[in-house]
Amino acid sequence: MGALVENSFRLSHQALFHRDLAAAQAIPLLDKQIDQFYRQIESDCVLLMTLRAPAAQDSRLLGAFMQLVRDIERIGDYAKDLAEIAIKLFPYPVHPCMPQVEVMSRDAQAMLGMSLLALANLDAEAGRRLKDQDSTVDDAYDSLYQTLAHQRDVKGVVEPILLLALVIRHLERMADHATNIGQRVAYIVTGQRG
Repeated sequence: MGALVENSFRLSHQALFHRDLAAAQAIPLLDKQIDQFYRQIESDCVLLMTLRAPAAQDSRLLGAFMQLVRDIERIGDYAKDLAEIAIKLFPYPVHPCMPQVEVMSRDAQAMLGMSLLALANLDAEAGRRLKDQDSTVDDAYDSLYQTLAHQRDVKGVVEPILLLALVIRHLERMADHATNIGQRVAYIVTGQRG
């Protein structure tokens, strides 16, 4: 499931920054697969909780895992949304802030990769480090938002500016979900929040 979400994110990046229609069109199929995995994992966790009556520690692990899987699935949903936005941006000239948006996208993708690696290795410290990375994406969001919100003398339609505001918001939320994954991994391993 994580690999599918990483691929969706990569394809949405290609669609946005390389105007790759084929990449954008490939994402809905991946999203369906991601959703199927999510539903199956959630169902399996509920089944374990109801049929096996796990001890408190195991219940904590299953609950945290269910939340973590939801975060992964949400990143996939945002990747699909980014591909749809990319298609809407195709007719417009490339906005001058796109290089900064691309850096933000790469940072968020790196965070997803780090969170999935922390999960695969059950590495609490790597999971916690994601919080520091999130600040980079948050700062990029704040800076880009100010740039977009304070543009003057916009010629033509404002749709590309609105769409870019959505893009940076989605990227910021994707990074937040990657951070949540890292925090949940740390919780699974240590039993401590924060």
